[in-house]
Amino acid sequence: MGQDQTKQQIEKGLHLYQSNQTEKALRVWMRVLEKSADPAGRFRVLGCLITAHAEMGRYKDMLKGTTVSQQLNGQVSLSMGNAFLGLSIFQKALECFEKALRYAHNNDDKMLECRVCCSLGNFYTQIKDYEKALFFPCKAAELVNDYGKGWSLKYRAMSQYHMAVAYRKLGRLADAMDCCEESMKIALQHGDRPLQALCLLCFADIHRSRRDVQTAFPRYDSSMSIMTEIGNRLGLIQVLLGVTKCWMIQKELDKALESIEKAQELAEGLGNKLGLLKLHCLCERIYRTKEQQQELRDHVVKFHECVEEMELYCGMCGESIGEKNNQLQALPCSHFFHLKCLQTNGTRGCPNCRRLSVKPGYV
Repeated sequence: MGQDQTKQQIEKGLHLYQSNQTEKALRVWMRVLEKSADPAGRFRVLGCLITAHAEMGRYKDMLKGTTVSQQLNGQVSLSMGNAFLGLSIFQKALECFEKALRYAHNNDDKMLECRVCCSLGNFYTQIKDYEKALFFPCKAAELVNDYGKGWSLKYRAMSQYHMAVAYRKLGRLADAMDCCEESMKIALQHGDRPLQALCLLCFADIHRSRRDVQTAFPRYDSSMSIMTEIGNRLGLIQVLLGVTKCWMIQKELDKALESIEKAQELAEGLGNKLGLLKLHCLCERIYRTKEQQQELRDHVVKFHECVEEMELYCGMCGESIGEKNNQLQALPCSHFFHLKCLQTNGTRGCPNCRRLSVKPGYV
């Protein structure tokens, strides 16, 4: 397949993708990847595939093809970081984001920097350092205001959405609503279905935070409908987590367990360990209320297994990371700790790396 034919097929895939025929677009791009010998074309189509898989929450598929032999520039590093984050592999995700950010700074690529800041906001939201979760999308919004006159409005919408999520987590619900409304307005103007689904989810979470369950449920339903349409399984897990919490507010514990069962099946299929951890945490609360001790113990054990597997604990104080809002700090190796622990104990090397370097036979 020559350069001209490669370009035509890539454009054909983009046309299908923009008209929401995502599976057909993926098949066209995969054929290009298999048959084209044009390095630039192959690199471009790889970016198309990664973006499409990201919007559908197919993180394992994102990692396929992005091997060490390929040039890991800023775009690929960012995409790999998003993939690792979707799989709850936090240290590798942070390594990739930092690599992408260095690439953006070294090449004065403000557009890439904006996207990395949004991803870092998502990263810190997941591990519950809400100050950083707000700082990075605010930085992205500044970049849009300063440099984004020629950019797609999607960058503004993206930064506003991540700000809305962080504001909600911080309890600043009016600010969260304003940012989410701005993001949704742009998403509707451009027919951006993935972003519409995320905004609807955020609206539902804001209403749930206000304990307005009757307003939250229809938003969750609308978000779930679009997430199902576009195949975003990670989004579906997040919707079901919100629905579960609504049922718990209403003390409908059996209905909450039904939502958890659906979410667990999705999380296991996707390999999303953080989703499983959250589900075990909710089950623990439900079974404690129901006074079912055996089920309670089972989920406590599974919760701690998830914490160990994801290394979601501070290597200095031993407490779990991600259970509550805490200021965190990453070391150069990308292991992260409570900021207060680093300030108290200093940084004489990473305790996590020291543990990993000890062979089991010598313990």
